[in-house]
Amino acid sequence: MSTNTLSKETETRLIDFFNKSVDPQSMAKTIRRLNYLLALSIMRDYQTLQTDKISIEDGFYWLNELAEVLNPYLNVE
Repeated sequence: MSTNTLSKETETRLIDFFNKSVDPQSMAKTIRRLNYLLALSIMRDYQTLQTDKISIEDGFYWLNELAEVLNPYLNVE
């Protein structure tokens, strides 16, 4: 996995966005719901999965990672 550094401006804008605009728990819930709907859609139309399988897998992974950062659900003991 590669590590990309964000510019200070991007960092500031992200912090502002998540601190002022979005409730982290509802954003995480929305991301998880979206991932679920995408998975259902892809399973119903299997041909799409064959064309862009790697991109779809990466998208699911990163959306789930973002949801975990916003609201750690899977790491709760």
